[in-house]
Amino acid sequence: MTMPHLVIACHECDLLHRLHSLRYGERAKCSRCGAALYARKRDSFLHTILLAVTSLILFALANSFPFMTFELHGRVQQSLLSTGVWEFFERGMWELGLLVLAASIVFPFLKIIGMLYVLVPLEFHYRPWKAALVFRMVEQCQTWAMMDVYLLGVIVAVVKLADLAILVPGVALYSFVALIIALAAADSALDPHEVWERMEKIR
Repeated sequence: MTMPHLVIACHECDLLHRLHSLRYGERAKCSRCGAALYARKRDSFLHTILLAVTSLILFALANSFPFMTFELHGRVQQSLLSTGVWEFFERGMWELGLLVLAASIVFPFLKIIGMLYVLVPLEFHYRPWKAALVFRMVEQCQTWAMMDVYLLGVIVAVVKLADLAILVPGVALYSFVALIIALAAADSALDPHEVWERMEKIR
């Protein structure tokens, strides 16, 4: 089935193609360069919804429990995921604080909530209000939700401080790592073309 009003550009050569409905397991390729355009994934909605719910639970844990416990000469201090943000604010580095807040907390949260807001109603054949706008926001959040970069910074700090103090990972750190994995799995399971197809069918 061809959808002449929907087109997609090849990611490699920018050639425009009309979208076709695919069967599960099929993959569309560019007629010019042979690059993969999109594929039909089995149970994409269900898998993505389950992973998004898992991500939401992990997000709550990562922001509620201690991230790291720092012990030096008998002095013990616990830090939360947001501790670094408030440190930037207190030192007058508002730009860096806002950047870290957005990349590690705000955009991941908006991405998770946006996926659930769009996918759950569509799974039950109902199109939510402003679904197209919210789903575009979800796709944009994927660029700015840089939790892996934040985790890399944490690892670098731990390596530098390991010889000076005792560092004990908290529940939030493990939840944060699991959250990164769960969101990556949700991105992999999500079929954006099926989302747009369902939006077109449900008015």
